[in-house]
Amino acid sequence: MFQQLACWLVGLSIVSVVGFTDELVLGQAPVSEGLNSWSEFRGTSGAHAVGHHPPMEWSDTQNIEWRVPIQGLGWSSPSVHRGVVYLTTAVPLGPGLSLRAMAFDAQSGKSLWDIEVKRVEKVPSIHAKNSHASPTPIVRDDAVYVHFGTLGTAKLRPIDGKIEWLCEELDYPPVHGSGGSPVLRDNKLAIICDGSANPFVCALDAGSGKVVWKTPRSVSARISHSFGTVAMARVEGRTQVLAPGPDHMAAYDLEDGKELWKVLAPGWSVVPQPILIDDMVIYNHDYDNPELMAVRLGGQGDVTQSHVVWRSARGAPSTPTPLLVGAELYFVSDNGIVSCVDAKTGERHWMERLGGNYSASPVYVNDLLLFLSEDGLATWVKPSVEYTVAGKNQITGRTLATPSFFKDSMFLRTEEYLLKISQQKN
Repeated sequence: MFQQLACWLVGLSIVSVVGFTDELVLGQAPVSEGLNSWSEFRGTSGAHAVGHHPPMEWSDTQNIEWRVPIQGLGWSSPSVHRGVVYLTTAVPLGPGLSLRAMAFDAQSGKSLWDIEVKRVEKVPSIHAKNSHASPTPIVRDDAVYVHFGTLGTAKLRPIDGKIEWLCEELDYPPVHGSGGSPVLRDNKLAIICDGSANPFVCALDAGSGKVVWKTPRSVSARISHSFGTVAMARVEGRTQVLAPGPDHMAAYDLEDGKELWKVLAPGWSVVPQPILIDDMVIYNHDYDNPELMAVRLGGQGDVTQSHVVWRSARGAPSTPTPLLVGAELYFVSDNGIVSCVDAKTGERHWMERLGGNYSASPVYVNDLLLFLSEDGLATWVKPSVEYTVAGKNQITGRTLATPSFFKDSMFLRTEEYLLKISQQKN
């Protein structure tokens, strides 16, 4: 996301977006990790697989280095760190569930550990496209953080999966399950908890698992649930948590959870993660009638009339997070309409039909855009103001999770397997 760092910083004034120096917008892994890490949802570089060069052709047999069966069901993405792949799943046990975390050797696919984080006796209902293990793990050298929504959040020891703490205080009534992943910054895990009643945003202390702050949503929405993942930005020297939710998006101070500003727009069931460029945040505000909005960061209170820069409903996604490459924003709607717009103005360059349905977020790899449909169809598109398809691949199985990358390999999750896709020698 930040390969064009130098030119984006020109003219940047009150806002310093997290990720433009040695920190990355959606996480805190240092840039020096390079090829050693894809350690959270959409990686540590905004879904840019910088330096990775996985094969551009694969099938059920071609360029599959290994295929490991995964018990249960989960749509969390694989997180890869220093040669280990981490994953979560939910395994049915009688009327209940075993919420589990697993680690695999990235080279061989060998299981390193598989532990139960929590046993659940009373299982909440979920949407047919969701799972009870949809949030993606966050991995650092000394910790693996796994999140199962209101069912629990835990810190595990990377070497053996030993549970160091388990937080069960994020109690809210979920609708269709949970989906948003935590975001780690300054030793705090920021989490959106929008259920059917009393929605809130909170932060956990990453060292202890204790709730640092818990801020109720200030907008009373007719439908109050959503499935979002926050983004973070530095504004006037302080870190703000940007949390889309029902009928609004609000910014909270990371230190104390105080709501700083908000923008109003009707909507609910919000899924995509916000995208940052210069002094703006771009986000989706509704599932049923998706629309992307660009809002200038900063201000106080209700900034709806003063800070909205552009809005675009045509082809907007309900589920996949958009992808920023340079000054262009690329996104795919849930029903397979792919678009390119100018991220700063919203001006549309093109809109085309890929076909299929989409939940996984697009990624930038091999200097191309990779779009993965729910039925295993992968389409490579050139990043340009003109639409050009560079190739297609097909694999068997449902593919709702965003793929991950490590040392010229791609790790892809289906409903049954974890696959390593890499160039195979003849």
